[in-house]
Amino acid sequence: MGVALTRSAQWTAARYGAGTLAVTPLNEAIVKEIIMFVECFIYKHPQEAKYVFVEPLEWKTNLDPSAFKSGYVVSATTVKSEEVDKNGQPLLFLSVPLIKIRSFGQLSHLLYIARDTKLKETQACLEANRNLIAKILGLDYNVMKDDSSILEILDKIAKDDDPESEIKIRIAILLKQLDLHLLNYSLKHISLEICLNPVTVKNDIELLKRFSGKGEQTVLESIEYTSDYEFSNGCRAPPWRQIHGEICYVLVKPHDVETLCITCSTEGVFLNGGKTDDEEEINYDRKGAIYKDLFTFLKEKSAKFSENMSKQQTRLNEEQQKEKDQPHEAPKKEEADSLRKATTGSGKSLLKNQINLGKNQMTKRLEPSLNWKTTVDFKDRKILQRDTQEEKHGGKLEKSAPSVSPGRAHKNADKIEEIVSESSSESEEDEEPPDHRQEANADLPSEYWQIQKLVKYLKGGNQTATVIALCSMKDFNLAQETCQLAIRDVGGLEVLINLLDTDEVKCKVALLDCAQNATEPVQSSLYDERDVEVARCGAQALWSCSKSYTNKEAIRKAGGIPLLARLLKTSHENMLIPVVGTLQECASEENYRAAIKAERIIENLVKNLNSENEQLQEHCAMAIYQCAEDEETRDLVRLHGGLKPLASLLNNTDNKKRLAAVTGAIWKCSISKENVTKFREYKAIETLVGLLTDQPEEVLVNVVGALGECCQEYENRVLVRKCGGIQPLVNLLVGINQALLVNVTKAVGACAVESESMMIIDRLDGVRLLWSLLKNPHPDVKASAAWALCPCIQNAKDAGEMVRSFVGGLELVVNLLKSDNKEVLASVCAAITNIAKDQENLAVITDHGVVPLLSKLANTNNDKLRRHLAEAISRCCMWGRNRVAFGEHKAVAPLVRYLKSNDTNVHRATAQALYQLSEDANNCITMHENSAVKLLLDMVGSPDQDLQEAAAGCISNIRRLALATEKARYT
Repeated sequence: MGVALTRSAQWTAARYGAGTLAVTPLNEAIVKEIIMFVECFIYKHPQEAKYVFVEPLEWKTNLDPSAFKSGYVVSATTVKSEEVDKNGQPLLFLSVPLIKIRSFGQLSHLLYIARDTKLKETQACLEANRNLIAKILGLDYNVMKDDSSILEILDKIAKDDDPESEIKIRIAILLKQLDLHLLNYSLKHISLEICLNPVTVKNDIELLKRFSGKGEQTVLESIEYTSDYEFSNGCRAPPWRQIHGEICYVLVKPHDVETLCITCSTEGVFLNGGKTDDEEEINYDRKGAIYKDLFTFLKEKSAKFSENMSKQQTRLNEEQQKEKDQPHEAPKKEEADSLRKATTGSGKSLLKNQINLGKNQMTKRLEPSLNWKTTVDFKDRKILQRDTQEEKHGGKLEKSAPSVSPGRAHKNADKIEEIVSESSSESEEDEEPPDHRQEANADLPSEYWQIQKLVKYLKGGNQTATVIALCSMKDFNLAQETCQLAIRDVGGLEVLINLLDTDEVKCKVALLDCAQNATEPVQSSLYDERDVEVARCGAQALWSCSKSYTNKEAIRKAGGIPLLARLLKTSHENMLIPVVGTLQECASEENYRAAIKAERIIENLVKNLNSENEQLQEHCAMAIYQCAEDEETRDLVRLHGGLKPLASLLNNTDNKKRLAAVTGAIWKCSISKENVTKFREYKAIETLVGLLTDQPEEVLVNVVGALGECCQEYENRVLVRKCGGIQPLVNLLVGINQALLVNVTKAVGACAVESESMMIIDRLDGVRLLWSLLKNPHPDVKASAAWALCPCIQNAKDAGEMVRSFVGGLELVVNLLKSDNKEVLASVCAAITNIAKDQENLAVITDHGVVPLLSKLANTNNDKLRRHLAEAISRCCMWGRNRVAFGEHKAVAPLVRYLKSNDTNVHRATAQALYQLSEDANNCITMHENSAVKLLLDMVGSPDQDLQEAAAGCISNIRRLALATEKARYT
């Protein structure tokens, strides 16, 4: 941390005393990384977390003693930790406002206690303790400064007589690793920062104005400066704000959100406090994250903007394609280039782009670009028009050493030329390009031109020349991008694909049907061995091709599945690997999974799980993982005895690729309850819990996914708790991998159904971690976290108080009702149903506007959302005048239509909501007008008792109002 904080962090100049960390995005990012390190320290390194610092870390804290709960002795102005050192001194001591901490464990606890203020606390600690390493490890540990290596640290501690040397060495290495991580992170952060200037900002705003206005196809409704006056430097911000790097302020009205007041500064673009109705002055305070430019900011804030920008880009790409097809028509080049610059997020000025056009033309042709147009001036116009691949080239070549000697390649090329000249006469149009083409591109490696020359001979049509050309091409390293692009640039891919239809056996890498007898023992004859080798090569080629969806369909339509099924029965492992690899790739498509079942392939995949070949085991497990999305396939795996070998392979953890495939297969198979019972019998659940630590993320995603399915049953929840699985699961909630977070939230939620497990989750601060994931940008993570919170709230000891303890937590949940994602909406409605069971929390979410937001969602056809929305409305009716408010916000009539659904769960939830709403007379009238009585009468006879009672109660309220109205008419 010493080097990173000294060199990378940005400190203010200090006139009196020590400097402070400047308020910059880089500093904020560094502090957040340090927080993440300290928060996880107590879980990842429990032994080191108990190490007592040489000197305490001291700083002035804003924490109140009342924030400390169990594990601390608290008085009005002091706090002492119950955890003490060998001399009986507390490892944390607070005497308001000074705090002293002497272990990483107590630092971790403090950050959990600080919650929303942990950023300020960490910053205060760093500013007050500039020499952290010396305080933690001692003054002699100055080897941690500057560019000291791990070896120097080892050498220093080896000479130390301190009995805690072993702990110190581990902490020293951990701190050194953190230091290197922070330095690398800082470099990446700095490299990603784009310094904006007035010209760039002005160009971006003018571009957005051109695509703004009324109509659904425009990207924005409007974008305007807040000030018409432009200073000589191009800025529109007042001079006293320009010293802070601010350029201008703009008011942006997207199609789908309210007007945004945005600050454009040299650091980037961010949302400010905006203008109030009665004030002209802008609230300049930043209200969110800093984005690199306007386009990135607006894509994050407005889904409609992002969607319409993509449409505009697609439209321009189509125009660009037409331009290529009809080169004589004049394109709208300026518009296309400008929008392309915008949609790729480029913050560079148009002037700089134009200057870059003057660079070497061949280098630009080889760089990635959305503009797939060659910039090389080929004088051979006939070749240019014939080879359209030349025009579409947009890749990037890498210089590399030739993988074949130039002499050999030239010799082969000369030999082919002789054969071609004897057997065929090519027209002048098919001759080689003039030498000046190669001179203009002398920076390309020589094999690029040699391969292109060989491809030309493939087009000659002579079988002998074709075979020699293919053999010569094999001498090159065709895995290199240079070689691949050389083939593509002259249309070589089409030629190679066409060769697969030839009758010349030596020219064919796909004759699967050659090995019809491959399942029988191979005779010693050369012919049989050749057949097996041809089939193997064919399977290898299919495996390579099967990465593409188009190719997968082509393989299926060509009858590839029956041939692969037949080859699966062979005893040749070198053939089985590409066959299973192809099936593994193709099984991601539903059509393939049906064909795989029809051909009884699962049985052979299961059989090959018992092979001694680890690669074969890996691909079989991965194929099962892909196929097991289907219930019938999961049953077939069990019936053919595939669950036991999968469970056995969990014990072999050295091969991480195979382990990832095996855990993935177990995860998908665990979706079926019968399979979970078998896995419990094979002790697989205990093994899975053991894999929750020290594994790569691709393994963890599958392990946690499997445990999430297994923990749907009570016995397995207890088993996971007894095996110590709750803590590592909670620890994984602080990660950033989207797939892992989705699975771990589901697993923690499943465990929370059991009360004892819920106590552990609460003690480990798991509920707070779940709640914080509601801020995650990925909708799947938000939804999964919200679902997981439901059992946590249901089973927490004091759920109402726990929920209220999360500052801003209830407002966050209510605001998620503005999401466009149906799964997020359904999960949040379910969470609100549980939150609203506490009257105080119900009052708070009512104040945050839960009623109009729920009402706005009522017009939906999604039965899952309907059910949880109706339950949330039912609960929210139990506060104040919420029943009346739902009627005023037009939520009643859409709810009546839910009764026409085919889902009984929707019927029950809706009837309960209508029963609550029917306590208001106006709502009863609305129900009657929408024919609710007839639908409810049918449900009074339902076998579901809750549905019966709710339907009857609603009818009773409507009937009572009708009688009262009738009576009033005659009195």
